Amino acid sequence: MSDESLGSKRTNVRYFILAALFIVTVLNVTDRATLSVAAPAMRKAFKLDALSMGFAFSAFGWSYTAMQVPGGWLVDRFGSRIVYGLCLFLWSTFTLLQGFAGVFSATLAFLFALRLLMGAAEAPAFPANSRLTAMWFPNQERGFAAAVFNSAQYVTVAIFVPIMAWGVARYGWPSMFVITGAVGILISFAWFRIIRDPKSHPRVNQAELDYIQSGGGLANLGEKRSEVKWSYVRALVTNRLMIGVYLAQFCINAITWFFLTWFPTYLIEAKKMSILKVGFAASIPGIMGFCGGLLGGYWSDWLLRRGKTLTVARKTPIILGLVFSSVIILANYVSSEVVVIFVLAVAFFCKGLGSLGWSVVGDTSPKEIVGLSGGIFNMMGNLSGIVTPLVIGYILKTTGSFNGALLYVGAHGLIGALSYLLIVGEIKRVELKVIEVPAARVTKP
Repeated sequence: MSDESLGSKRTNVRYFILAALFIVTVLNVTDRATLSVAAPAMRKAFKLDALSMGFAFSAFGWSYTAMQVPGGWLVDRFGSRIVYGLCLFLWSTFTLLQGFAGVFSATLAFLFALRLLMGAAEAPAFPANSRLTAMWFPNQERGFAAAVFNSAQYVTVAIFVPIMAWGVARYGWPSMFVITGAVGILISFAWFRIIRDPKSHPRVNQAELDYIQSGGGLANLGEKRSEVKWSYVRALVTNRLMIGVYLAQFCINAITWFFLTWFPTYLIEAKKMSILKVGFAASIPGIMGFCGGLLGGYWSDWLLRRGKTLTVARKTPIILGLVFSSVIILANYVSSEVVVIFVLAVAFFCKGLGSLGWSVVGDTSPKEIVGLSGGIFNMMGNLSGIVTPLVIGYILKTTGSFNGALLYVGAHGLIGALSYLLIVGEIKRVELKVIEVPAARVTKP
């Protein structure tokens, strides 16, 4: 600790940064979910069958997944502040334009194209979140910090899905795209005034910087831009620890994407709820997911502060959460609306409890390529953004029932838990080592 840090009260600018990340991530996930709320009305208006709607849902996932590695590279190369701010403006613009889909004759093609563009623009967001929390938070606070920005998805389901459902019923589906897009455009202008790296933020003092760095935070990360090589990608995707983390994230995102795409339709078509009732019923699992997410992050950091190893502190809530998220399958065997919502709330709470993957990425990524590592992680996880909507659409078209869809989603919780239990070993930071071989430089973890 420096003399300056010992003689001054520590600032807490990192929590202000975390609040900004939370707000922007809420907007990020809300923009994705707007289509799911509008889907029942749009299906009727444009006479789309379940498989066509599945393609519209999955369009975002195609480009979002494909752009994860380039998006992570951009974050490492040019910094989170610039890349994230520009992308916020772009994805908000594409969201706003979706409100005009009905104006065009080739409606599905226009909507599909905008969802593709929106997915590409949102790709750097979560890698940038991970990089910023790795820079601003020490190990013993990073689990909770990652849980806070990751909990944005639950806030969307709990608060904004009901609001959007009411808006669709009252003002029509186009209005929701226009409003959410316009809000994002306005926030993008504020982003550049708020976000800075730790070393360049005018309000942070040396005591806070020392606290972050002494606890394993990467406060110096923004001082120079990383030279990213494709050999780094090969090093990460062949590392056993990272493979296990990637597989588990694919599994947990299958649950996420069910809630972000087919969940409102499931309640309307399978459980015969009205659109207004769906909005408020969907808020209950969302609230429980939010609580589970914060509890998982707090519990993990609490275990770490009590002297448990990083491996035990991270794996305990992840494995237990993923195992018990599979209770979603029980919704196939109950008919009461109250019991169905209770089962879904338990499943989403447990899913939130186990959603510490971004914290693990912050703990394990090579410090030179935190953004790129987060991009690969999110790419592997968000293959579910392509697969899950299409598989569920296919199941619905061939069986006419959501029973197989819930079985598909629930099984992923068990597979994800097994991945952390059997594949992921000790959780520790991967070190990149460049070794000389004849005529080549090879990077290995």
